[in-house]
Amino acid sequence: MSVPLSILDLVSISEGSTARDAIKASMKSAQLADELGYHRLWFAEHHNTPNLAASSTALLISQAAENTEKIRLGSGGVMLPNHAPLMVAEQYGTLTNMHGDRIDLGLGRAPGTDMMTAQALSRSSAEPQAFAQSIYDLQGWFSDKGTSYSAPIVSAVSAGMNVPIWVLGSTVNGASIAGQLGLPFSVASHFAPDQLDQAIQVYRDSFSAEAPTAQLEKPYVMAGINVLVADTDAEAQREYTVIEQMFQDIQTGQRRLLQPPVDPAQLGSSGNPMLSIKAVGAPQTVRTQLEKFVERTDADELITVTYTYDPAVGDHSLKLLADAWF
Repeated sequence: MSVPLSILDLVSISEGSTARDAIKASMKSAQLADELGYHRLWFAEHHNTPNLAASSTALLISQAAENTEKIRLGSGGVMLPNHAPLMVAEQYGTLTNMHGDRIDLGLGRAPGTDMMTAQALSRSSAEPQAFAQSIYDLQGWFSDKGTSYSAPIVSAVSAGMNVPIWVLGSTVNGASIAGQLGLPFSVASHFAPDQLDQAIQVYRDSFSAEAPTAQLEKPYVMAGINVLVADTDAEAQREYTVIEQMFQDIQTGQRRLLQPPVDPAQLGSSGNPMLSIKAVGAPQTVRTQLEKFVERTDADELITVTYTYDPAVGDHSLKLLADAWF
């Protein structure tokens, strides 16, 4: 398949491990992904979540850039309401100055946390118009002049960096914003599949290459999918119970670190509808499932999400997937 494969990393913390262990494992996986030919690696911002260490995307990107050579690195994403847009421009401008033009800035309107924590983090508005204005200002700070469009404020460190901006979303609302702004759209179908088809259609229908913010001449969709590849279908299904337990914990309010895999029969046969977008199995099984997903969405790129209790299992999945796809 000609569709590029990318990776979304939330830097998960397993039972018996620490955030330091998780970050170290993440950086090792970043090196492997670079060697295997994955297109990009993004880190997703979350807060007040005991089993995820991806809170500071810019720092993770910088460390991953030190350990890699070719793979694009970025945020999947920066939850813009938690940040002052000028600070985001300065951080991502600094990253590009330090590491070259392989840095992406994916932006979302959700807080990436609960409402209490969101209130503590809140720095800008999540309203669509304000979100669009913040993107326009960010583009000004990344332009050759390095000045925002709404005020005469200069960011010298981001001037001329032209960092690509993406809009992240899981609904038709986010899709419409991405389309109207003429920006690439990353759809979070790996945990919010309900509006997948409608969101992609709305994005393509609303896409405007003439918008002042437009970066593209035509729509570009990157779709998220949960992936776990193992030597056999049965082994993959067992390892996939790690994320299934994680989502059960989210729904029941348990705040556990990632748990070891269990017999799938222990979790029942219905499966979590939030995780219905998936490719799980032996290499050929997963390749076939990914091909069907590409046919369904006509996605320009896939971004894969893999949770494993043992980082070595995740790295093995990366290798098997690369062999099957590339």
